[in-house]
Amino acid sequence: MSLKGPRGTQDILPGEVEKWQFVESVLSDVCRRYNYKEVRTPIFEHTELFQRGVGDTTDIVQKEMYTFEDRGGRSLTLRPEGTASVVRSFVQNKVYGLPNQPTKYYYFGPMFRYERPQQGRMRQFVQFGIEALGSDDPAIDAEVIALAMNSYQELGLQSLKLVLNSLGDQESREEHRKALISHFDPYREELCEDCQVRLDQNPMRVLDCKKDKDHPAMSTAPSILEYLNDYSRTYFENVKSYLDKMGIPYTIDPNLVRGLDYYNHTAFEIMSESEGFGAITTLSGGGRYNGLVEEIGGPETSGIGFAMSIERLLMALEAEGVTLPLEEKLDCYIVALGEEAEKEAAGVVYQLRKAGIQVDKDYAGKKVKAQFKSADRLQAKYVLVLGENELANGQINVKRMATGDQETIALADVVEYMKKEFKGEQS
Repeated sequence: MSLKGPRGTQDILPGEVEKWQFVESVLSDVCRRYNYKEVRTPIFEHTELFQRGVGDTTDIVQKEMYTFEDRGGRSLTLRPEGTASVVRSFVQNKVYGLPNQPTKYYYFGPMFRYERPQQGRMRQFVQFGIEALGSDDPAIDAEVIALAMNSYQELGLQSLKLVLNSLGDQESREEHRKALISHFDPYREELCEDCQVRLDQNPMRVLDCKKDKDHPAMSTAPSILEYLNDYSRTYFENVKSYLDKMGIPYTIDPNLVRGLDYYNHTAFEIMSESEGFGAITTLSGGGRYNGLVEEIGGPETSGIGFAMSIERLLMALEAEGVTLPLEEKLDCYIVALGEEAEKEAAGVVYQLRKAGIQVDKDYAGKKVKAQFKSADRLQAKYVLVLGENELANGQINVKRMATGDQETIALADVVEYMKKEFKGEQS
């Protein structure tokens, strides 16, 4: 029987995983500059966390969660997104009581959603996200958006579009909710089954429906921007003014809604406009979620964040033809000739590795010619040759592969010699 990985999962092999490592290192450095600290949360949580934090009316909770019962009869769920877990950690560990606020976190990690696998959308996928908790200042909304844009630009993406909207506060949303129900109710029977339920539970999410997006009622639906009260309108104007000061262009889309129940005020998505990226252009999305901390049992605390799929980020880089500056060459390869030289080579390899030098050798009993071929395939910068004659004389031969220059040095000096060689390369 041949076993394969579950549908919607993937193996990331050497040759590809280096791209992930590079991207993650760049994103981590951007977060460092913005003073966001990494947080790591469990891969599974109590199901109630997502029911309360993400929302019972969302497709994620109703259709896409991987939920199971453990041996103690507790309902647990593989996390479908990162925000609820980060907020739960913030509350459980009483981070809101620390003097330095707002709390600014970033995270990486696998998420799990049961949906039809397609390019860039897997059942297990990796998200990078940030959360800023404890500030009602519209400037931090702009900061979060700037960090998202900066992250993509730092990696070389240029064909980006920032789409912005305000979902308003609770009062504004309630007025808009009434207007949406009044508008869509005459067309109720023409809407899909999901939207018929949404119309009663969360009518704003009707605007986000993929099945009914071409229904004539969508284009004439009342805009949330028409129902913003003075506070919400001023808040949104301030967010836009900060983005203007930063020189970050944006497009207002009054129909932009986020798929999770906890969003209010600022909502945004970043899209790829690169040709060949695909029909689904969204790279990332986020927004403000005042009320989520209280829903999970903490004090009244506002928050804002976003999340991006690493898979879709890599797709966008490929679509724009961005080549990542990956170092694929091996530092050193040791060719050993003879049984005693093999043993001595093992000690040299160990000492070089302790000195911080990347080195490898043959472990398959290959002949000398085949060992040199292995060094070529690994693109070794240096090949060190240790044969019986070199061993007898306490020497080792060093070959610089880029120039073909060779030099014989004392075996006892090889570690210091190679350290100086690589120091010279880096200077």
